[in-house]
Amino acid sequence: MKRALFGEFLGTFILVFVGCGSVAWSLFIDPLLLWQIALIWGFGVCLAIILSSPFSKAHLNPAVTIGFWMSADFKRKDILPYIIGQLSGAFLAAASLFLIFHSYAQFQTSANARYLGEYYTETSNFDIWAATGVEAIGTFCLMFGIYLIIKIETKRAKLIHPLLIGVLLSVLIFWLAPYTQAGFNPARDFMPRLLSYFAGWDMAFSFNGLGWLVVYILGPIVGAGAAAVLYRMIIERR
Repeated sequence: MKRALFGEFLGTFILVFVGCGSVAWSLFIDPLLLWQIALIWGFGVCLAIILSSPFSKAHLNPAVTIGFWMSADFKRKDILPYIIGQLSGAFLAAASLFLIFHSYAQFQTSANARYLGEYYTETSNFDIWAATGVEAIGTFCLMFGIYLIIKIETKRAKLIHPLLIGVLLSVLIFWLAPYTQAGFNPARDFMPRLLSYFAGWDMAFSFNGLGWLVVYILGPIVGAGAAAVLYRMIIERR
């Protein structure tokens, strides 16, 4: 289990460092277009899966871990070590990015803090429940897509599967990031957000009220769980 914990730690560190690093670069150094950031996130998850899969199942996401457990593809006793590895990797990645970009960041504004914590623009037509729905739908698509991808049989599965998951994530980010920044991963949001709070952004957990909990933690878990239930129903009918 120590190998699995290390694998989740390593993979989540790479994912968050590369992905959030692209956001930080766009904010502070040279603006990037959404499709460019989406591609970098896709590359990040592809690289993270390839490098962590020799040690663990490369979930890199608490929602994905819970989803696999709900579909009876993962043991309950392994959930906590996996999530601990994921949270630890995400926090270290956030801390590393803060050390690199702290001279640029002014934590009084959401614009400068969002590379370490997501938020959505709340309007009369887009409230906390709409944002939660977006995160749930996005994570549902990601989780169900992962189920389908890992069933593809090929001699180069160790390369093809991560590549396809990366492409899927890029498409989902390009589609949904304008609404909620497309988190789909409680570890990717919560630990960088926690780091930003310690670093001085007092509004890290209050900018959208309970949005940090409902939108970016519960939303992805519900979405992944729904995908797991649907997938399980399909498998049982065969």
